[in-house]
Amino acid sequence: EEPSVSPSLTVEVGEDTTVTPEEEELNSPGGSGSSRLTRRRSSYRSTSSIREMDLISPEAVSDLRSIVQRMVAAGYSRECIQVYGTVRKSAMEAIFKQLGIVKISIGDVQRLEWEVVEGKIRKWIRAAKVCIRVVFSSEKRLCEQLFDGICTAMDETCFMETVKASALRLFTFPEAISISRRSPEKLFKILDLHDALTDMLPDIEAIFDSDSSDAIRAQAVEIQSRLAEAARGILSEFENAVLREPSIVPVPGGTIHPLTRYVMNYIVMISDYKQTLDDLIMSNPSTGSDPNTPDMDFTELDSKSPLDLHLIWLIVVLHFNLEEKSKHYRDTSLAHIFIMNNIHYIVQKVKRSPELREMIGDHYLRKLTGIFRHAATNYQRATWVRVLNSLRDEGLHVSGSFSSGVSRSALRERFKAFNTMFEEVHRTQSTWSVPDAQLREELRISLSEHLIPAYRSFLGRFRGHIESGRHPENYLKYSVEDIETIVLDFFEGYTTPPHLRRR
Repeated sequence: EEPSVSPSLTVEVGEDTTVTPEEEELNSPGGSGSSRLTRRRSSYRSTSSIREMDLISPEAVSDLRSIVQRMVAAGYSRECIQVYGTVRKSAMEAIFKQLGIVKISIGDVQRLEWEVVEGKIRKWIRAAKVCIRVVFSSEKRLCEQLFDGICTAMDETCFMETVKASALRLFTFPEAISISRRSPEKLFKILDLHDALTDMLPDIEAIFDSDSSDAIRAQAVEIQSRLAEAARGILSEFENAVLREPSIVPVPGGTIHPLTRYVMNYIVMISDYKQTLDDLIMSNPSTGSDPNTPDMDFTELDSKSPLDLHLIWLIVVLHFNLEEKSKHYRDTSLAHIFIMNNIHYIVQKVKRSPELREMIGDHYLRKLTGIFRHAATNYQRATWVRVLNSLRDEGLHVSGSFSSGVSRSALRERFKAFNTMFEEVHRTQSTWSVPDAQLREELRISLSEHLIPAYRSFLGRFRGHIESGRHPENYLKYSVEDIETIVLDFFEGYTTPPHLRRR
């Protein structure tokens, strides 16, 4: 269930904005705090990403500081802080509005479609960096210019009076994401948020460095921790979802299953976040002792990081699920084609991503290659052993004279059997699909290397016996060249079988 959220909690989410602190000027509202923000290089911050700006002119600073000194000397420190806070809060709201930051409750965030939230995350990251590195840092500098040395901690009090509410609301948006319902498609935007917050934490700690700003620092750190935990949880739940994915309807033609495409594209994206996830994923995958789950021996992969092992485990459970799905094909040969196609797709996805290939490693990649090649071999055995057996000599010779004692009736039956089986294989397997062109060609070559020589030899040795009898055309239906041409129809994924092509 969605975590319960108080409707009073609000969050400011960045709308689209082209403002950048280096190139744009921001207008704050009129009044004693009014002027134009101009870029100023940080003179005292250790965090190089902070870009302070002059919020008011040096002349206005001097005038306002004199007013502060008189009010404090007259015993109006509290009133001074209240008036300053009221004015600067209004300025803060105007700056936030110019940055495209609007208010939205946590509950509203969690009710949005994820595609909408993704866009808001991108905008929030841009806006938050400007708020923290430019707006808040510049506001703190102004407080120091006006109040430092006049009254103990007055500069920090005024700073927090001005920005605390805005800062806490700003951080509520990533908090809403961190406690929302987990699902696989959220992982990468959650990692983007985590990375952005991690990148901003040194700036947050530099700007909110007093005891009075503990709550802001603590909230930022807590959100970062929740985002990290959410990412770990999503990965673990994704592994279980892949293992349990329940679809049982066979994909037509034994082609690549949608689950395989989805999982491998997901794994490739995970590899793009390797630097972040290597820091977050500290434990090996939990394989469990359930007999309905695959076995995995980690000892032969002891050089791999926990993240690497999680990716390998994802492929292991995907393969396990695919093997279960292959059992729903009535034709054993098609089941082997299905496994061959899908494991070959996995291998190619790994090979095409240098980052992923390094993470998976050549040892496991060789194992996967062996699996799809074994499936190809099993296909050939399941399909072609019976066909090739019809081209053997056994049972054709009448006992006694080997050279001339060929049973013409047995020979006719043998040619008829070959023609029938070959036509049936063509009818079915021309509708099967091997999407990868190179794999498709390799499979055709491999089966041709067995089929064509056997048929050529059989035809060469026994054609004369059929041609000298009645109706030879009923038995000698295909030349060697016809067989070579017809094989080109195999694995093309035709919706209906094409006509047999004969010369």
